[in-house]
Amino acid sequence: MKKTILIVSALFISAIASAQALLPFQDPALSADERADDLIRRLSIEEKASLMMHQSKEIKRLGVPAFQWWNEALHGVGRNGVATVFPITMGMAASWDEALLYNVFNAVSDEGRAKAQAAKNSGRVRQYQGLSFWTPNINIFRDPRWGRGQETYGEDPYLTSRMGVAVVKGLQGPDDAKYRKTLACAKHFAVHSGPEWNRHSFNVEDLPERDLWETYIPAFKALVQEANVEEVMCAYQRIDGDPCCGNNRYLRQILRNDLGFKGLVTSDCWAINDFFNKGAHEVVSDEESAVAMSLRAGTDVECGSVYTNLPEAFASG
Repeated sequence: MKKTILIVSALFISAIASAQALLPFQDPALSADERADDLIRRLSIEEKASLMMHQSKEIKRLGVPAFQWWNEALHGVGRNGVATVFPITMGMAASWDEALLYNVFNAVSDEGRAKAQAAKNSGRVRQYQGLSFWTPNINIFRDPRWGRGQETYGEDPYLTSRMGVAVVKGLQGPDDAKYRKTLACAKHFAVHSGPEWNRHSFNVEDLPERDLWETYIPAFKALVQEANVEEVMCAYQRIDGDPCCGNNRYLRQILRNDLGFKGLVTSDCWAINDFFNKGAHEVVSDEESAVAMSLRAGTDVECGSVYTNLPEAFASG
């Protein structure tokens, strides 16, 4: 009996010690905002920068695991081994069936969860194995020369909105759940539908305001306000001279202020390089200036590696 009491007491004391050692950001009893605020306060500029790219690095001293932001689920879990494949996006849109789309992407997120857990159990989560899916593509398809129309839900803003909302709800799960099932991403913001060959240098000019608000914005508005989409991806091209991922009017005024988006903005892949690359946008001269432009506009995560220059950009003002 005494031996049993001693063992139980030792376990109890050990449990108390473990609980006391728990940092606030590690405490699931706290809200997500409280946990994030506590973690951010503990991070150095260099560590913050390392978490702001699509392959977010492990922070060993705080026990923060690596995270892969880039995964695909256009019509099933993509690039991650054997998976269930559904019809192409345009084919699903032809069903005109929101409930069907929800069921499809509820199944996709089930499979995505299982695959992510299997990767986690293996001891390493590689690219395309995480829970952040850069889906759906809700751009409006009106010119077949774009070449990527099969990724979209067609040319109609209303149909695209309804299909996109169903996809996001299927991927993310119930809004009142404590944790998201997966993260969905509305892309590509905004006015992105070609031409594909010069997307890294193309400038959209003199777009009529009516066309902007009646054609290109409605699907993003619906996904933000109805489906509470967690991520939005900014596009490659410029609009009125500013790259989409460094465009204050689109990312801050329209997306954040007008639409009320509270989530995370990620760049399209290597879009920040276009800010300074020869033959691309060339709106700034170097990496540090590109970091400053994109961060000030509100691009939180870069798909790429230009954000490795964030500490230097910060130090130089």
